[in-house]
Amino acid sequence: MCGIIGIVSNSPVNQMLYDGLLVLQHRGQDAAGIATCDNGRIKMYKNNGLVKDVFRTRHMRHLSGNIGIGHVRYPTAGSSSAVEAQPFYVNSPYGLVLAHNGNLTNSEKLKGDMFKQDLRHINTNSDSEVLLNVLADAIEKSTKKNILTSDIIFDSVSNVYKRSKGAYAVVSMINNFGLLAFRDPHGIRPLVIGIKQSEDGPEYVVASESVALDILGFKLLRDVEPGEAVFIDLDGNFYSKICCAIVKKTPCIFEYVYLARPDSMIDNISVYQTRLNMGRSLAKKIKSEWADLDIDVVIPIPDTSRPSAHEVALVLNAEFREGFIKNRYIGRTFIMPGQELRKKSVRQKLNPIKVEFQNKNVLLIDDSIVRGTTSKEIIQMARDAGAKNVFFASAAPPVRYPNVYGIDMPSRDELVAFNKDDEQIRIEIGADALIYQDLEELKKNILQEGNLIEDFDCSCFDGKYVTNDIDDAYLNRIEMLRSDEILNKPSKSSSQLDLMLDPASEEEEEHV
Repeated sequence: MCGIIGIVSNSPVNQMLYDGLLVLQHRGQDAAGIATCDNGRIKMYKNNGLVKDVFRTRHMRHLSGNIGIGHVRYPTAGSSSAVEAQPFYVNSPYGLVLAHNGNLTNSEKLKGDMFKQDLRHINTNSDSEVLLNVLADAIEKSTKKNILTSDIIFDSVSNVYKRSKGAYAVVSMINNFGLLAFRDPHGIRPLVIGIKQSEDGPEYVVASESVALDILGFKLLRDVEPGEAVFIDLDGNFYSKICCAIVKKTPCIFEYVYLARPDSMIDNISVYQTRLNMGRSLAKKIKSEWADLDIDVVIPIPDTSRPSAHEVALVLNAEFREGFIKNRYIGRTFIMPGQELRKKSVRQKLNPIKVEFQNKNVLLIDDSIVRGTTSKEIIQMARDAGAKNVFFASAAPPVRYPNVYGIDMPSRDELVAFNKDDEQIRIEIGADALIYQDLEELKKNILQEGNLIEDFDCSCFDGKYVTNDIDDAYLNRIEMLRSDEILNKPSKSSSQLDLMLDPASEEEEEHV
């Protein structure tokens, strides 16, 4: 899971890219990067850390130009080294920079093809660098006898679709030419287009979520469709084309459950409204199947589950209370490497308001249960705070399978629901009752807000991977790369990278 943004403007874009990445920070807290183009020169800076910590005044002054792209990263399979922070750059042809959200499921094969057939070298373990070189090779072969045009770019993207499998929402900048964005044929990861009219003509932004458009004052135009490429040249001319013959809109359902901000629109559907719907259907299940539960208070696990928890309390005619105070400087715990670090961070992240628990039967609502580490710790916190009984409900079904499309969910054996029934999970996390959302109900919660989605990628719930290329061998390899032992290895120093990408002086150390 990552956040991407690209802007073509009539004025410098560095501050807009920075501001856009700030509101996409929830999609990636591991690394951040920005690249711009100014009079034919690519300017770029990237490093590990939060957006506010990576960029300082000297970096922003260096990132001049009216066109640029940005990226925030969560590491998925592989390294979390600063060398693999995005965007990535390749100088041939023209000079291309690319940022990517998702995961290529055939990246290993493509790496071999790059070396043997295309004579291109991949310098990192990132599949995003592979995707960049696939695009660069396609453009290079298409322009040997022609001047670069939007039609040639769309033909090149068509070739990318033919070679690349998996999930990919992409923004790419072609030096001194324009901004390219495209989305995989299944539309697994989100990508939206915004427009703003200025005195000098239209300005465009492409981003992972509409919240980035809101903060920058752009109007949501529409989503990039599955298999579609859009190109905006330096003069603000907008071109688009469906570049894949077979497309099917099957976005990742986990975006609505957990990943996206509630104030975003994805595929023309309000994330906030879907989470309200999840709460209503969950409450109906509790009323029909768990009517014997004597619930005194409904408490959300902040923050994603709050809309669902509010609706549960409303339907059940129970009190809704805030029972936990969240430390907002702790990252998302299910992605943190190392079980001990995850346990420690849960206690640092949440602290109970004891008066809301003492001598009460408490229903805790969370958006989902992945490893069960957070749930187990929270339930124990509630008991320590004086709760009589602790019931636990998930607004999503049991997470039984890894996600291979850009969310760093753990191996199957680390998922608390893998090969377990609800009762076994309840015992594992220590709840007095455990209620899960039903998958078909979850789909209805989203589809009732829009009818343009054909289906969803629900692979983390049902093990059905929409790209039809995932087998046990692939899962075994990805799980090895995602193991705690691998993820806990120290990253390489990024000092050389900083010197390469930041030619500015070491003066003015203040943050932006």
